[in-house]
Amino acid sequence: MQNKLEEFRKRRGIRQEELADALGVSRQTIGSLENGRYNPSILLAFKIARYFDTTIEEIFLYEEETDHE
Repeated sequence: MQNKLEEFRKRRGIRQEELADALGVSRQTIGSLENGRYNPSILLAFKIARYFDTTIEEIFLYEEETDHE
């Protein structure tokens, strides 16, 4: 799953550590999210969206896989 977390964070001018503290997660979690190596729980996705005053869909880009024959 792709996301715009790094873009949102940099627009706010905050470091990964600051965002991690605000969300109650580790800096490594933020780094893994930004690099696409980790998909957040629904609870964490809501916390991130609320922190940036936006929707989950604005930050996390979900592309549904389709099987067309």
